[in-house]
Amino acid sequence: MRKLFFFLSSVLFGTGLLAQNYPDPEFSNEVYFLKKTDNNKLVRLEKESAKMNSSQGTFKGSEISYSFQGTRSSSRLESERSLSFVISTGTSGSSPVTASKSSDSAMAANGVDPNMFSGMMSQMNDPSKTFTLYKMDISKGERKIIIQKTPGINPFGSHKIQSSDKYTFSAKKIRDGYWEFIIDKKLPKGEYAFLMTVMGMGGMGDVIIFAFGVD
Repeated sequence: MRKLFFFLSSVLFGTGLLAQNYPDPEFSNEVYFLKKTDNNKLVRLEKESAKMNSSQGTFKGSEISYSFQGTRSSSRLESERSLSFVISTGTSGSSPVTASKSSDSAMAANGVDPNMFSGMMSQMNDPSKTFTLYKMDISKGERKIIIQKTPGINPFGSHKIQSSDKYTFSAKKIRDGYWEFIIDKKLPKGEYAFLMTVMGMGGMGDVIIFAFGVD
């Protein structure tokens, strides 16, 4: 009987049936917050698409950034020591997510085939190389991700090249087409966004972000 128990346990753990239950998102190709304190409830993040903005001047300097309306995200999270997020490409072998037009509307608006992205993500060993987590700057009633800001000609001003703060995270593969992003350290209060660079038909400068705020 004991041998049978160990045999069944090894089979169940090997197939992930006794592993932590990760729910399937309603929409594919989106980053969700995984609320582990509430029975692994998935919380949808604010989703936006944007193009790169660039400005250049002799005295004001130059800036490459992405700007988004409003100073606060509609998706609010409580500050925790370790935050986790998940993304599914809809190709999970255990419970496929049915793709819909609304699920990939931001990608379609940027001229990117969602099916092509799903295939790319499912074959990727480390999706953290596609996504970058930024703490957004607040300026003039907007949230802004500064990729690079260089000073102009001003003898009394700062001469440092600036950019928005980045936060690292680890990507854990749960199953085919399903990943968990585990933030490496506690996030300070503020506004954040996962930025996904779209290298497809929409152009090199197009991005999709999944924004949230930490209170």
